Amino acid sequence: MMRPDARARVTPAHVPRKSLGQHFLIDKNIVRKIVRLAGLQPGETVLEIGPGRGILTEALLDSSGLVVAVELDTALCAHLRATLGRRSNFRLVEGDALTFDYTQVPSPFLVVANLPYYVSTPLLFRLLEERRCIDRLVLMLQEEVVARLAAAPGGKDYGALSIAAQFYCEVRQAFRVSPTCFRPKPQVGSAVAVLTPLPKPRVSVADEAFFFRVVRAGFAHRRKALLNSLRDEDFEGAPTAAALERAGIDPRRRAETLRIEEFAALADGLLSLNQKKE
Repeated sequence: MMRPDARARVTPAHVPRKSLGQHFLIDKNIVRKIVRLAGLQPGETVLEIGPGRGILTEALLDSSGLVVAVELDTALCAHLRATLGRRSNFRLVEGDALTFDYTQVPSPFLVVANLPYYVSTPLLFRLLEERRCIDRLVLMLQEEVVARLAAAPGGKDYGALSIAAQFYCEVRQAFRVSPTCFRPKPQVGSAVAVLTPLPKPRVSVADEAFFFRVVRAGFAHRRKALLNSLRDEDFEGAPTAAALERAGIDPRRRAETLRIEEFAALADGLLSLNQKKE
C-alpha cells in the first residue's frame, strides 16, 4: 500500500480543466521511476511538456542542468512561477507545445514528460520531426498509445504511428502506471515509453514524405485489401498493382501485415513508376 507521504497533495486552487484533459500526477514513487529511467546527468538539458503542478518538474530540476517547461494553462504557469520560479535552472514557456519553436532549447536535449493525452498523437509526430536535436524521450502516455508505438506487424495496434516511431527511433515499453496515481483519475491506464532516435532512419527510402503518404493511405481503410485502400486514397490502380508486384507484396494483404521494409519497397516502387510516367 502507498505510504501517505509518498503522494503530493493537489490543492483546490488549481482545478483540473477537462478541456485540456488535465490529470495531475500525484505519485512520487512514479516520479522517481521516471527520473531513474531518464538517466539524467547533471549538465543535461530537459524539455518537459505539460508540467502541470510541477511534481515531475521539481525532480527534474534536482537531477539535471536546465529544465525548459512548456505549459499552455495560464493558471498553472502562475503556480509554477510561484513555486519554482526562483530555481536558477528553471525556464518556463507559456505556450502550445504543438507550435513551440524547439530551437529555443539548447540541443541536444531530453524530453521527459507526462504528455496531455488529448493531443498525445500530434505531439508525438511533432517531436519526431524534431528528433535530430533530441537525445532521448521518456514519455508517459495513454497505455494504448504506448502499445501502438511498440506494436509489431499483424495486430490491431500496428498502424501509421507504429511505423513513424519505429522508422526513426528505438521504442521500449518501460512500465505501466495505475489511474490511482493521478488526480482526477483518468478512465484509462497509462504507461511510460522510452524512444531513442536512431542515427539514421531504420530503412532507406527515396522520399520520406512520399513514404509516409503511402503508409497513411494504406491504413486509411484498415479492413480493405491494400490495393483497394491505396486506390481509394487516389493512387491509380494499375501503377499500384505493378508496384505491389515489384515489391513482392500480395495486393490482397492488409496494411497492418506489412513490415516497414515492405512499405519502403512499395513506396519506392510507386515513386519510380510515377516518375517514369512524367
